[in-house]
Amino acid sequence: MDFFSAYDQGFARVATCTLPVAIADPATNLARTLDQVRECDGEGVAVAIFPELGITGYALDDLLLQDAVLDATEQALWDLATASAELSPLIVVGAPLRHRNRVYNCAVVVHRGEILGVAPKSYLPNYREFYEKRHFAPGVGTDGQTIRLRRPEATTGDARSGQGQPFATPGGAEGNHSRRSVGEVGGMEQRNDVVDVPFGPDLLFRVTDVPGLVLHVEVCEDLWVPVPPSAEATLAGATLVANLSGSPITVGRSAERHALCAGASSRMLCAYAYAAAGEGESSTDLSWDGQTMIHELGRLLVESERFAQGAHRAVADVDLMRIRADRARQGSFDDNALALADRVGRFRTVELTLDPPRTDIGLRRVVDRFPFVPDDPELLAQDCYETFSIQVSALNQRLAQIGDPKVVIGISGGLDSTHALLVAARAMDRAGRPRTDILAFTLPGFATSDHTKGNAVELAASLGVTFQEVDITPMARQMLHDLDHPFADGEPLYDVTFENVQAGLRTDFLFRAANQRGGIVLGTGDLSELALGWCTYGVGDQMSHYTVNSGLAKTLIQHVIRWVVGEGLFDGRAGRVLTSILDTEITPELVPAGEDGQVQSTQDKIGPYELQDFTLHHVIRFGMPPSRVAFLAWHAWHDADRGPWPPGFPEEGRNAYDLATIRRWLELFLQRFFAFSQFKRSALPNGPKVSSGGALSPRGDWRAPSDANARVWLAELEANVP
Repeated sequence: MDFFSAYDQGFARVATCTLPVAIADPATNLARTLDQVRECDGEGVAVAIFPELGITGYALDDLLLQDAVLDATEQALWDLATASAELSPLIVVGAPLRHRNRVYNCAVVVHRGEILGVAPKSYLPNYREFYEKRHFAPGVGTDGQTIRLRRPEATTGDARSGQGQPFATPGGAEGNHSRRSVGEVGGMEQRNDVVDVPFGPDLLFRVTDVPGLVLHVEVCEDLWVPVPPSAEATLAGATLVANLSGSPITVGRSAERHALCAGASSRMLCAYAYAAAGEGESSTDLSWDGQTMIHELGRLLVESERFAQGAHRAVADVDLMRIRADRARQGSFDDNALALADRVGRFRTVELTLDPPRTDIGLRRVVDRFPFVPDDPELLAQDCYETFSIQVSALNQRLAQIGDPKVVIGISGGLDSTHALLVAARAMDRAGRPRTDILAFTLPGFATSDHTKGNAVELAASLGVTFQEVDITPMARQMLHDLDHPFADGEPLYDVTFENVQAGLRTDFLFRAANQRGGIVLGTGDLSELALGWCTYGVGDQMSHYTVNSGLAKTLIQHVIRWVVGEGLFDGRAGRVLTSILDTEITPELVPAGEDGQVQSTQDKIGPYELQDFTLHHVIRFGMPPSRVAFLAWHAWHDADRGPWPPGFPEEGRNAYDLATIRRWLELFLQRFFAFSQFKRSALPNGPKVSSGGALSPRGDWRAPSDANARVWLAELEANVP
């Protein structure tokens, strides 16, 4: 395995291409197509996809029924096959082909000197500007057939270097042409100057040396029908769907294409690659924009410029490992396949060997530095709104169900307690209750700074909650004395006991205050802390009556607070102190500052939250192995100038990390997450899930034994990450 190889890391490079078409001129269109394929080959592309009827042009009308055009089309396809012998990509082009008594609108799949299969368009539009039934026969009902293609000069299987593999088919109708048995080159029956090629919408193309890459092809209108051919094909195993489209452009159609492709890739748990016709098509009654794009699991990976001049393409690395991970977790996907077994079982598989580059070819996709934080301003604002509303709504529901108790909360002037207090204040507003029903305590200890305590005091005052300061140092000194701890005798020993005495006393005080004053303790710990076990178990910040931050990653909290300030949900005085809190070092403030004045830093101990949240997302959402996490983290973080940052992210905070640093903190994450901290999560208080990226409640997203170990993850890291 090459750590830096995208193919070894479970990706496949896909290109959706469009080019200026020459009307009814297959030879010219072939030459232009080959130019694109050669460029794709140089970029390490696995699959190159071209528009509907790209070999002839789409808007030909009755010229599609001219034998001269159809003969030239077949010649061009064989010339393409011959030229492809030394090229790596699997090529998918559109062409009109004669079959039995009719002409079909086809997608033709070519690789390494062979025509591997032909997928006819299943559903033909015959409304508004479309008149396809005038020229073509529908592909529906052609399952299991072969198409006889006459080649200019017959060649043997040896001349094609044996790259093709036999196609297998389940039991069912043989169609009108016999098929050779398994073991014959490419599944194509050869008789002198003719070759029988698999034909039908029931074809899958499996790349044997790229695990998880299974291609299905459909044509334009097939996507627009209620049950497209790809719906059953993906249930049969296709992970990549190619759509060859003509699709003349009208106002609003681009958005419709995006919605359909995104919805298809989300619903069918696949990548969906779309290529529309563009420059050169007839403008007699229509216009064309040449839109190409690739969606994956509902997300747009890449799209090309519309109305561009000249050949262009959209290229992206499709994450096959992520697709397989989602299918493994979403059992209803496979249940659907079982329910439709008769339909799904009809698909035939053509196998081929791609031999992709196993070197560092880069990564052609955006890897989010902050998977819990969108880079798009509108989407980030929407996520912040939903996050805050989820938390507020959940707290309102819990309070209403248990008799509207008061809310007891400890505030330190740090991010988590600040955010939980904002949620509580908003919940009181929604319930029509006074904010004085929030009992906020600041509980300074040995290391509490004037800055953080001042922020806590000012925040409570600006929000109008009931506030009290209780110094816990006398109680802590007494407990340390009773424990015979060296600190009680003046020795500066700041061990875990010293820290947890303070953390435990704070939580104990809050619970007793809740008992006394008719309240519940609102927890403030977040998802990131739970992942790393960065909390004091039991009588400590791990425990509460209810928690609102347990589904919220640390890296998102600061953005939600910024959103609260920007939306003006609280007055300007609160906004000013919130801004000050955002600029404060993340620290538990349990150990006094050193002689150099440096305060205790959480991230110096457990790693940068931006890296640990990155790992957390890919581990709990997709189950990615450590080497894959490190590979993605390196692409996301090794260069601060590459790729987008969340809106408003400060320039001085834009960090970069080399692979050694990424590996170091990833190893610590694996040790803490898998081998150390599950027992804390197994006793997690109730609280709402916030992000689709996952949560760690033992009653929800994450269930694991408390006495597990991290050996297999650490071994994988050691073996595969340099």
